[in-house]
Amino acid sequence: MSQIDPSPLKVFLNELHSQYKSVREGAVAKYIPELAKANPDLFSICIVTVDGQVWKVGDWEQLFTIQSISKVFAYGLALEDHGLDYVLTRVGVEPTGDAFNAIILDEQSKRPYNPMVNAGAIATTSLIKGSGPTERLNRMLDMFQRYIGRDVFVDISVFTSERSTGHRNRAMAHLMLNFGMIDRNIEEALDLYFQQCAVMVNCQDLAVMAATLGNRGINPITKERAVDKRYIKDILSVMYTCGMYNFAGEWAYKIGIPVKSGICGGIIAVVPNKMGIGVFSPLLDVRGNSVRGVKVCEELSQRLGLHLFDC
Repeated sequence: MSQIDPSPLKVFLNELHSQYKSVREGAVAKYIPELAKANPDLFSICIVTVDGQVWKVGDWEQLFTIQSISKVFAYGLALEDHGLDYVLTRVGVEPTGDAFNAIILDEQSKRPYNPMVNAGAIATTSLIKGSGPTERLNRMLDMFQRYIGRDVFVDISVFTSERSTGHRNRAMAHLMLNFGMIDRNIEEALDLYFQQCAVMVNCQDLAVMAATLGNRGINPITKERAVDKRYIKDILSVMYTCGMYNFAGEWAYKIGIPVKSGICGGIIAVVPNKMGIGVFSPLLDVRGNSVRGVKVCEELSQRLGLHLFDC
């Protein structure tokens, strides 16, 4: 990718926002009651470069819960806590082709397929070290603070909503307990998972987090290291192959950069050594990915030459 003139980039982002703001395809997530209250008109795009330049358009200050995007960063923390070899004994790295909430494990290893689907994320979160629930939550929040550059908090109403309706996730946890993939108190592990999903962020936060991964683990705004450099390739690899669930192959083919979506309507995309992209729009397609977010990322990839294999 060539150097980008910031003025044309700002114009381009405004054009993208105007072009897709009128899109009404998709629907907000409804299986978690609190998320069903989301405003479908909200829409924002943000780009943060690895040298700390920021461009943003739309409702970029609007807070929302990070949801499944949190899986990326919890995976990084688990890798730091235990190392790759041990984490691989509990969670694989294979894409599934199944929905994010499929109750399925690898038939031979009995591991969840990867850390980006719910089963794998629950197993990953159960690995976070701490002397008790409070210490583990504080370590998780401290980790998010390093990536974002400010204090973060959990939306209690969303956490409670997810906790009271998360029976499918409980079924996954019990299945993994049966096969020894989780060995901690299930309710404690699930509480931490629901809490990490309910952390409040905005679109600029997503772009900063993505740029931090693109900057080899150093937050480009605060210059603070957020994650050990040695695990960046592991994190980006599973994002690239598994970050969009059963849309991951088409995403890799058409757009071609590491990514993670969430049912909040957020998307983070990483252009290694260049930039992080954040998009927020609560209207989701049938796979649970932001409709506007996918369209915006496809335009950015094509127009800016971001595909990893666009030589």
